[in-house]
Amino acid sequence: MPVTRGFNHVATITADLDRLIGFYRAAFGAEVTFEMAAEGDHPRLAIIDLGGGAALNAFEVDDEAIIGERRTPGKRGAIDHFGLAVDSLATLEQVRDRLVAAGADIGEIQQLGSDWSLFFRDIDGMELEVCCPGSLPSGGDGPTVAATS
Repeated sequence: MPVTRGFNHVATITADLDRLIGFYRAAFGAEVTFEMAAEGDHPRLAIIDLGGGAALNAFEVDDEAIIGERRTPGKRGAIDHFGLAVDSLATLEQVRDRLVAAGADIGEIQQLGSDWSLFFRDIDGMELEVCCPGSLPSGGDGPTVAATS
């Protein structure tokens, strides 16, 4: 039986993040739950909550950096990576150990918005992510692990 419980988010790129956010707000009532300014080589990011535990992580880049024909199926280049969802930080730590054992190149478990996140490269070098829910304390100063049953 798989240890994942589905997709957490899809990451995409756009040349106009404000326009993209406006579209998803208007079309789906989506809400921005996290924003990060561009810093160094990391582009501006917005996490757009699409409901039901699904999110769109949108990165803003120069139009010239977007590869592919966005309107032509099979020639699009806008999907950056996908994130798999697990139920808890404990499961995320177990998955990290399983990834190491399977030969994946892994990063560190980190907080991104209100989720815990682990980036890794699979055996073919494709970058992926595994996430689990966390929660922000009432002061909003940082994450604490959500209670699990």
